[in-house]
Amino acid sequence: MKILINPTYESLRPWIESLPETFAQQGEVIYDARNQIRIILAPNGKEMCVKRFHAPRFLNRFVYSFWRMPKAIRAFHNALRLKLAGIGTPEPVAFLLTKRFGLLGESYLVSRKSSLTRNFYEFRHHPLAGNEDIVRAFARFTALMHEKGILHKDYSPGNILFDRQKDGSVAFEIVDINRMAFDRPVDLDTACRNFCRLWGKEDFFRLLAKEYAKARGFDEAECTRLTIKYWKRFWRFRK
Repeated sequence: MKILINPTYESLRPWIESLPETFAQQGEVIYDARNQIRIILAPNGKEMCVKRFHAPRFLNRFVYSFWRMPKAIRAFHNALRLKLAGIGTPEPVAFLLTKRFGLLGESYLVSRKSSLTRNFYEFRHHPLAGNEDIVRAFARFTALMHEKGILHKDYSPGNILFDRQKDGSVAFEIVDINRMAFDRPVDLDTACRNFCRLWGKEDFFRLLAKEYAKARGFDEAECTRLTIKYWKRFWRFRK
């Protein structure tokens, strides 16, 4: 077993080390596919988001055991880098890897549960009217991230959390961050392509592109054209 714990949460070590045996009996399941995510109340009284990654299949067990960094490790270190850059993401607590016959088995990522309660799936059905401030704020949040050379490679609706704050501002956090790029220029074409997985109607994407272009100093018409093109291309055969 390999484990790394954020020093702030060292007191949780016995609980974290027990996860391979106790995970399935704890908390509430909020996602259940190949991987599973549970919200669990830790011994310190704080709610934690614990993601269990299933053992890789077939040859990938060798790849992730000897050559490629496992997803739990990548997500943990990516969260630290995002925090350092001032980009919202849940605080990383620990990762834990198990092994079977010397090869990677199940792995676990522990993070603080986000206080944000909404995600961008809302824009599949909700009208843009009345939510323009959220889209504009999201465009500026993404522009800031891209300006810092950070690209989320799975920028999909469920991976973008948000909430309006008491002062009227909108806070954002990104999750599912094992696939990220850092320290790379994000040009106009890359940025517009990055929006294609989002859900919404055309007016949503037009406002998003307009505000993003304004924040980055890009040509508004070209940014809108590319954003709409990549959005329509991505969803053409997926609806």
